[in-house]
Amino acid sequence: MGKKSEEDKSEYGDPAQYDPTFNGPIHRRGCTDIICCILFMAAIAGYLVVGIMAWLYGDPRHVLYPRNSTGMFCGLGLNKEKSTVLYFDIIKCATVTNIMASALNGLQCPTTQVCVKQCPTEFWVLPPRFYLNIAKAKDFPKPEYCVPSLDLATTDLPVKEIVARELCPFFTIPTTPVLGRCLPAVGSLDRIPGDFILPGMSSPNDTANAIRNATGDVVSGFNAEEVGVRIFEDFASSWHWILIGLLIAMVLSLMFLLLLRFTAAVIVWVLIVGVLAVIAYGIWHCYWEYDNFKSSDLTIKEVGFTTDFSVYLQVKDTWLAFLIILSVLEAILLLLLIFLRKRILIAIALIKESSKAVGYMMSALVYPLFTFTLLVVCVAYWGVTALYLATSGEPLYRVVALNSTELNCDSISGNETCDPLLFNSSAYQSTCPSVSCIFIKYNNEGLFQRNLFNLQIYNVLAFLWCVNFVIALGQCTLAGAFASYYWAFNKPSDIPMFPISQAFMRCLRYHVGSLAFGALILTIVQFIRIVLEYLDHKFRAVQNGCARFVMCCLKCCFWCLEKFIKFLNRNAYIMIAIYGKNFCVSARDAFLLLMRNIVRVVVLDKVTDLLLFFGKLLVVGGVGVLAFFFFSGRIRLAGDTFIAEQLNYYWVPIITVVVGAYLIASGFFSVYNMCVDTLFLCFLEDLERNDGSMQKPYYMSKSLMSILNKKNKVPKSG
Repeated sequence: MGKKSEEDKSEYGDPAQYDPTFNGPIHRRGCTDIICCILFMAAIAGYLVVGIMAWLYGDPRHVLYPRNSTGMFCGLGLNKEKSTVLYFDIIKCATVTNIMASALNGLQCPTTQVCVKQCPTEFWVLPPRFYLNIAKAKDFPKPEYCVPSLDLATTDLPVKEIVARELCPFFTIPTTPVLGRCLPAVGSLDRIPGDFILPGMSSPNDTANAIRNATGDVVSGFNAEEVGVRIFEDFASSWHWILIGLLIAMVLSLMFLLLLRFTAAVIVWVLIVGVLAVIAYGIWHCYWEYDNFKSSDLTIKEVGFTTDFSVYLQVKDTWLAFLIILSVLEAILLLLLIFLRKRILIAIALIKESSKAVGYMMSALVYPLFTFTLLVVCVAYWGVTALYLATSGEPLYRVVALNSTELNCDSISGNETCDPLLFNSSAYQSTCPSVSCIFIKYNNEGLFQRNLFNLQIYNVLAFLWCVNFVIALGQCTLAGAFASYYWAFNKPSDIPMFPISQAFMRCLRYHVGSLAFGALILTIVQFIRIVLEYLDHKFRAVQNGCARFVMCCLKCCFWCLEKFIKFLNRNAYIMIAIYGKNFCVSARDAFLLLMRNIVRVVVLDKVTDLLLFFGKLLVVGGVGVLAFFFFSGRIRLAGDTFIAEQLNYYWVPIITVVVGAYLIASGFFSVYNMCVDTLFLCFLEDLERNDGSMQKPYYMSKSLMSILNKKNKVPKSG
């Protein structure tokens, strides 16, 4: 970096001074940021209380299982073998009026709903003869679809009365189970029979259109959480193949990291030369296109503005502009390569040294599994708590007239509550025969229910804080272990026993408060970003151009702020792991140290990012392509059926494998990246603390010293 002036030193702080007692992460340290530690513990305790309260009041069955008209779950209890809901008159779902429109929500509509084993598969209408008073109930053609409380063999009610009260359906159509509901099968309404005309309809087409409209209203009431039912089915049938895909991703990630020790320099230079070669080809191609259109008199000014961008490719000025831009970019990259070649060599040497450190501490590659497990626990706790909070409250039932056209049914206001298991419809027989006790909504009264929104916000904040703390704990632990490697004068004999365990215990014993402090700062910024995204989504339709511009600027600024805080936190955790100081002091020291070596920081960061991007591309891309060919049925194992035939959505396991492979690759590469960053900070401090003399020897490897033209005056292994 060259010799710094006094002004530079005062601006970015004084370089680290030589300390004869320093030989790695200090052991005599005290607890840091105690107040934040207490706040974090209190937040965790409150989070546990919220989870317990949600578990006591919530019932996830509300979103996992459909209900019949009496509020009983289909697929559970007495209806264990009847897992699907059948709507008697689905057309009424599109004709909710008056009190029904305001009272009924979700998937409820003013028609009887019963739990059935199988959905109807044919067009059927009750024959006219069954509307005669002589028709007996025991002869009803579809007894399996009637309400369970009706005994057709013993009832005295005529079929006409049974249908009027909606105790049995008077028609069926081909349906298929969709999220536990019998909905019209795809294309079935396009093949409706010519004699299938429901009462009040003039033609089969009118009947089909009415059913389509009602089906759309029912589907629009689906809770988003219920989509998970089919996804869970796909996971149940493909989980073992998903695990195999994730295992392949783990092996590929491990192989790539181990090969970096021997191929880091080759990969980096191949990637750099590849980028230069691609740009050089672009320059040649632009010149070739420019030469082809050289005789053309068409200019950009004559073309003007057009949405057909291919027109611009017919103009020589376009290719000339591309040629100039690519040539300037190529020149800049070549100049950077020439002047920064030494720093690129330092970055490569640090990457190779990181591979060597990982080789001495293979347990570091296993540690991300612990971090990943903690993150899974956090995500699972957040998801379960959110689900239980969303389903808090007892079911509320009210007396509702299913057929509002009946005489005297106007007296049924829909405000009278009832118990579906004790409801006696005979009391309303003389006034409104179609009356029924129907589930309306979940009770939102009570202190706990009135504060569900606030509790959901607390759930999100606590979740983000816990996740960021777990990540911070992992980074600080790895930093302490790799710092102990760098500051071991004779490697590997001076490396302490169980460095990962020692670093982990130091973090838990002394620095929970500091890690929680850094995690809290990041959590606040992330929560503000979530709020901005919510507001942007909520008011996008009513925003003018100026408001959209301001919102876009805010989102961009907070995105940049989050990236900067993550970078600063990461280096602050390294300094905490080494020196045991509080978060603010560590963040300041790390920032000043990096600013004193800003060019090296930029070069190392970009070279490392290039390597890790290439590694992730290989792992995720390879596993993703393999998963696509397998789960889509293009690859078939010998003696096995197509896995795609067992799935509702074949993309579910593909996305799961790709996301899992990315997380696994990120976990392994995060160890490597943390090792590079830690060794880099140690390397910078090594240059500032020591000079290679017998009293102040360098701790860096021989390869780094040879690049810097430095050497120790005493023998040093490594």
